[in-house]
Amino acid sequence: METVAITLFIATYILLLVLPRFRAHIAVLAAGAFIILRIVPLNLVGDTVDWNVILMIAGTMGIVSLFIESRMPARLADLIVEKTPSLRWAVVALSLFSGFISAFVDNVATVLIVAPVAISMAKKQGISPVPSVIAVAIASNLQGAATLVGDATSIMLGGFAGMDFLDFFFTKGHVGIFWVVQFGALAATAVLYWVLRSMKGEVKPQGRTEVKDYFPSYLLILMVVLLILASFIPGKPAITNGLICVALLVIGLLRGLIKGNPLKWAGDTIMDIDFFTLFLLIGLFIVIGGLTQVGVIDRVAAFIVSAGQGNIFLIYTLVVWMSVLISGFVDNIPYVATMLPVVGGVASILGAEPNLLFFGLLIGATLGGNITPIGASANITGLGLLRKEGYEVKVGEFMRMSVPYTLAAVTTGYILTWLIWGGAM
Repeated sequence: METVAITLFIATYILLLVLPRFRAHIAVLAAGAFIILRIVPLNLVGDTVDWNVILMIAGTMGIVSLFIESRMPARLADLIVEKTPSLRWAVVALSLFSGFISAFVDNVATVLIVAPVAISMAKKQGISPVPSVIAVAIASNLQGAATLVGDATSIMLGGFAGMDFLDFFFTKGHVGIFWVVQFGALAATAVLYWVLRSMKGEVKPQGRTEVKDYFPSYLLILMVVLLILASFIPGKPAITNGLICVALLVIGLLRGLIKGNPLKWAGDTIMDIDFFTLFLLIGLFIVIGGLTQVGVIDRVAAFIVSAGQGNIFLIYTLVVWMSVLISGFVDNIPYVATMLPVVGGVASILGAEPNLLFFGLLIGATLGGNITPIGASANITGLGLLRKEGYEVKVGEFMRMSVPYTLAAVTTGYILTWLIWGGAM
């Protein structure tokens, strides 16, 4: 049964790489095969899926859809651009703004919020929008690792490791990954400013976007506050965070209907939720649950311990930089879903502090996706928007900005995470 499970998993992963448009279908079919072959017993199927993660992603995406529709993000970006002294600083400021939003909103949604503003600014200033949109995309990927709600990979880590919102800031008497990401962002932004050294000229005045509705902004803020408060509740249900996000989305939809919006509006908002990603995750959770059932995850963990010769620093280094390399070419959602139980098993075998490897995995996988145009969904989304505007971005053009930016962020995170958690064993 173990051989069958491994063969199915390898075939699934190959198909995920070769047929990216059908990833959700592939994952669900693979999960079905695991169930039919009884690799995952029918009575345990529901337990393999982290429903808290699924509900959090669904609720957050719905609220973000309302947030985008309100035009508040575009208004904020306009205000930021107004305060910048030069085009170079305007691009840097938009990247920082993108990063700030991405710490609390899905990366793809962040790009959909900020990239159109960057394109509009570039048109009004008479410059190419390519550097601006690339800067927005890679900054959104970086800050997605900062908080529990910043990215699907962060939500997955929180669910697997039992982390709450505040654990990303302070946990077990140490600073969390949020602060590590901020130092990485400072280093990466300095590199970005240097990369953009050829961009000169002052910013010309441009109009401000009118905000249609402030209520979605209040919902987003309330979501963050409630997630923080929920972290103090002892013995709460495992799906508490997910229920909070979904409940706030329902409130937003009901409020819109009461105000007179048609049912089609509510349906469109619900359809803005990325069900493709949700079904992909559900399928992967079941597949990985099957691998765990037959002992494959334990074997992989033991192999990594052996490859690192039992040296936690070598293993930590392997986890971080292997994640950077793989995530540069593979979507980080299936990769992180696969590796979370592996690094958890490694920490258990060595008796090591698990947060060292958990945070190392998140830094390598989330930030590493920035290296190539296909390494992260936010990058693909940003380049898609540019393509609609008539700009085809070559791989080399993208990587001239992304590689130095990513290396600065990952190297800073790699060093700081080891300094903070390497001695906590």
